[in-house]
Amino acid sequence: MPFRDIFILQTDIDYMRRALALAELGRGLVSPNPMVGCVVVRDGKIVGEGHHARAGGAHAEVDALCHAGDVSGATVYVTLEPCAHDGKTPPCVNLLREKKPRRVVAAMIDPNPQVSGKGVAALQAAGIEVEVGVLEEEARLLNEYFIKHVTTGLPFVIVKCGMSLDGKIATRTGDSRWVTGEESRLLVHQLRNEVDAILVGSRTVMLDNPTLTTRLPEGKAKDPIRVILDSAEYLDSDRRVFRVESDAPTWVAVPDDRDFEGADDIIRVPGGDGGIDIGLLMKELGKRNVTSVLIEGGGTTHASAFEAGIVDKVLFFVAPKIIGGRDAITPVEGDGAEHMADVVPLERMTARAIGEDILITAYVGRTRDAQLELA
Repeated sequence: MPFRDIFILQTDIDYMRRALALAELGRGLVSPNPMVGCVVVRDGKIVGEGHHARAGGAHAEVDALCHAGDVSGATVYVTLEPCAHDGKTPPCVNLLREKKPRRVVAAMIDPNPQVSGKGVAALQAAGIEVEVGVLEEEARLLNEYFIKHVTTGLPFVIVKCGMSLDGKIATRTGDSRWVTGEESRLLVHQLRNEVDAILVGSRTVMLDNPTLTTRLPEGKAKDPIRVILDSAEYLDSDRRVFRVESDAPTWVAVPDDRDFEGADDIIRVPGGDGGIDIGLLMKELGKRNVTSVLIEGGGTTHASAFEAGIVDKVLFFVAPKIIGGRDAITPVEGDGAEHMADVVPLERMTARAIGEDILITAYVGRTRDAQLELA
């Protein structure tokens, strides 16, 4: 493997950090491709910059090199190993071999099996010095959606909810407007702008009648694909989600012996315990190049997702409110764990203030059964 045990210069970190910032400009715009940024440095000065701006468009290396001029003796910093396969654009390694910079620094190897080390090998064969691993953790976090999808065929799944301090997402009458504050709701719309799809249950659609669109103050927003679970013919086509003006479609997932009029597409999925097999639904969404799914509930849908083991990340907005009541709705319903050994473990948990609320972010860890299987 072409990794080198080297002392990483502070300048390498600084330039890679700039490349990561450029890559971030493609968030929500390049799926199912990864976000990539590139910086070309010669004689201690940046002579070219670029990022992947849209799926099917120029890759970051091409964008940067076309502005850089002569790059002999230069170092090219890129957040992901340059591609070595033909897609909608030619391989980036071809241009790099033609331009012949002295050195290429990549944050991480591309997890795509079509690339995965081949780009590095091709550059080294052309006599270009290659180093890998500068700010790799940051690069992997940047492209967590892409990494999950390209290595498993499944979308990266986020469960989001807004709840009171005592763990309720609505009152006993179902009133949920609004549990969290304006700042938290804005952040949720920013997240909708980034993901490929948003998923809710038919009960949420019938009770709340949402549009499931993205609304941002600046007006420039991308709606996610709207996916609705309807396992028990609870849904009707009179809801706003079927009448909203949007470039994104509305899909309804139903059991394989059912139909539904009013949706842009029907996804027929075999039934699972208590409803649609949400694990099989994720496989189907992955086949449709959906790399990320935001689940916004309600509690029954969240429970199905956790029970199926499809959740990668949780975002819980906690409001400084007490709702109370044994019949008030909780974020994760269903039967729940019988023993503490069976709970869903979380890791890498962080918390930060969003207005008056607290946002708790965490990743789903391995369950005890999964750990035993790996042992």
